[in-house]
Amino acid sequence: MKSILLLFVLMVQTVLFAQDELTATQIVDRAQTAIKVKGVQGVSVMTIIDEKGRERVRKIAQVTKLYDNGDTEKRLIRFLEPADIKGTGLLTFDYKEKDDDLWLYMPALRKTRRIVSTEKAKNFMGSEFTYADMTPPSLNDFTFNKLADETVDGVTCYQIEWIPVNDDIAEENGFGRRITFFGKENFVIRKSIYYDLDDELEKELIIHGIQELDPVNHRYRAENMEMINHQNGRRSALQTEKLEFNPNIDDEYFTVRYLERE
Repeated sequence: MKSILLLFVLMVQTVLFAQDELTATQIVDRAQTAIKVKGVQGVSVMTIIDEKGRERVRKIAQVTKLYDNGDTEKRLIRFLEPADIKGTGLLTFDYKEKDDDLWLYMPALRKTRRIVSTEKAKNFMGSEFTYADMTPPSLNDFTFNKLADETVDGVTCYQIEWIPVNDDIAEENGFGRRITFFGKENFVIRKSIYYDLDDELEKELIIHGIQELDPVNHRYRAENMEMINHQNGRRSALQTEKLEFNPNIDDEYFTVRYLERE
């Protein structure tokens, strides 16, 4: 019995040692893999709070699906409430090796326009989340540094610094530096701190709750997240009402034609 217990302890230590030997880039790559769910559908509530504490509440439906053996993730976000923005939608194609495609549909104008890379740092629908936050960034656009481990809400985390490879990438993503905390057990993001182009603290993303949507492949999604802007006093929260694993989502959802359907 003691031999079996000793063998188990050695196996655990070996796994932990192997993880500690991971490079910063490998950790971020695993983190992006950890949230690649074959198919997800859900409903969330976005609360936008200004510097005076005034709130605007918006209800959002979302579907995502993986393509190209997981190298492409397609996502449709559509606003359900309130009435003045109902039907507004964002369609994104997140590619592993090339620039993402984003289309925004505004029902009031009955027009779809493509979001170009120079617009990705703009705020999404008046929130503190940007268009760049809507899709995982390309690893080729950053250099990564592994900092000392930190604990976030009782979870031991890798602390990884992201630095854009050039000024254009920094402007496109809206930050000059970013530090992200990934849980060491499952590589899921727990917190992220953003510094502006002058290296001043700007925003902080805090994750509240993690749901394992695909227990077989160990794939996760954040249940609730909050983006706090330390420079303007505004913050935006995205709270999940329903989140379901569904690998059989209809491909029709991820077309501009469906995006424009009201």
